[in-house]
Amino acid sequence: MVAYIPPKQVGKYKAVASGAITNGKPVIVNSTGTVSQVSGNATSAGTKVVFEASTFNPVNTSATFDSNSNKIVIAYKDSNNSNYSTAIVGTIDSSDNSISFGSPVVFNSGSASFMTPSFDSSNNKVLIAYRHQDQPLYAIVGTVSGTGISFGSAVNSGSGAASDISSTFDTNSNKTVITFEDGGSAGKAIVATISGTSVSLGTAVTFESAEVVHTNAIFDSSNNKVVVAYTDAGNSSYGTAIVGTVSGTSISFGTAAVFRSAGVAASSIVFDSNLNKVIISFIDGPAAKIKSVVGTVSGTGISFGSITELTGGESSKISSAFDSSANKVLVAGRDSADSNKGKVHTGTVSGTSISFETPVVFNTAITEMGYSRAMVFDSNSNRSVVIYNDHESSNQYGTASVLQASSTNITSEGYIGIASGGTYADTAEATIDVVGTVNKDQSGLTAGQTYYVQTDGTLGTSADSPSVVAGTAISATELIVKG
Repeated sequence: MVAYIPPKQVGKYKAVASGAITNGKPVIVNSTGTVSQVSGNATSAGTKVVFEASTFNPVNTSATFDSNSNKIVIAYKDSNNSNYSTAIVGTIDSSDNSISFGSPVVFNSGSASFMTPSFDSSNNKVLIAYRHQDQPLYAIVGTVSGTGISFGSAVNSGSGAASDISSTFDTNSNKTVITFEDGGSAGKAIVATISGTSVSLGTAVTFESAEVVHTNAIFDSSNNKVVVAYTDAGNSSYGTAIVGTVSGTSISFGTAAVFRSAGVAASSIVFDSNLNKVIISFIDGPAAKIKSVVGTVSGTGISFGSITELTGGESSKISSAFDSSANKVLVAGRDSADSNKGKVHTGTVSGTSISFETPVVFNTAITEMGYSRAMVFDSNSNRSVVIYNDHESSNQYGTASVLQASSTNITSEGYIGIASGGTYADTAEATIDVVGTVNKDQSGLTAGQTYYVQTDGTLGTSADSPSVVAGTAISATELIVKG
């Protein structure tokens, strides 16, 4: 007697489910050979939290992440305390996207401006650079302990009237690079070296011999270079960038490159450590449109791709951060075309370009942002924090919101088909309709229409990012699976 052999199911693939899979939903294959339902979430904001319960000036506010203590450190003017230069430590709770704060600590009993903290991961110290009320550039070392921070003694650089200060930590040389505009005459950089609770400053090096504004520095860890973005007032206020190389206690620069041949009103810079790209977001002149451009460092130079305009982005000040867990660029600002609400734009870099999702509101009231460094990514909680002046209260309090970037498990290559034959529990054997098969488990489709896999696991008629074709509908319930 001949044994019965069941017919082969053409176009069907069976594999172990990793996580529950719903019938009719797009499916990816994992590196382990298991399969998962396509899923994702949009960028979201937690409940806003006040850290400064008095009239708050966001212009001179910046933040950094201390990866040793896993804390956020904010430097700001405390208008409730004679405008003294103050720091406060925040702790993110990723379970509910909230943030709590310790007590404010004064690091300068006087008025300071252009405060910019950065974290030295070699010494586990926070360095705050700022302009003291008598105008030179100062720097001071802070040590986070618990929910507090203590400081050493401030050091005077001996510069002229410093403004538009920025700083970044170079993990190759274990030095901090501070950039600033010196006395309205030149853009300069100083290399800072921390020892214990003290800091020493090298000699200022000129990177632009004309007046500069809105300087922003970031470290490119792939090329071991510091990239400085700025508005070149000596060249029609064009958006410009230059690459620096730290050696010992000094820094040298290559040739400046223009990224926007028009007036740039403000900018913010981040480094995409996934694709090794520099992303400069900026305000494009009087139109106040938020735009972004991707830069690629090569040697001591930098080149740029095409500029992208952000949808619904009209602002006077912006801040940005790179979320290395989701590989997303977050750009925050207020939307003057929509009641000045605070909004965050989520971008994905591909090659030398960047695309953005629909912006998400993080504050429905009038929102005042600081320049460039008022948002920071916490790599412990995988959340970002944006700092702003919230006009919802009559006193315009200093406020923080925790942001969770959008994420998805789909890539341009992982999609294999549509789940069929039922809903499957985690570790169950799931059946997938693969390329060339007709999946009959859909609803509401339009025959003849191409459908794309969306990052949240649904099907849509427009491509998402990444662009993945799910198939072509032949009826309201049937889809020819493609890939």
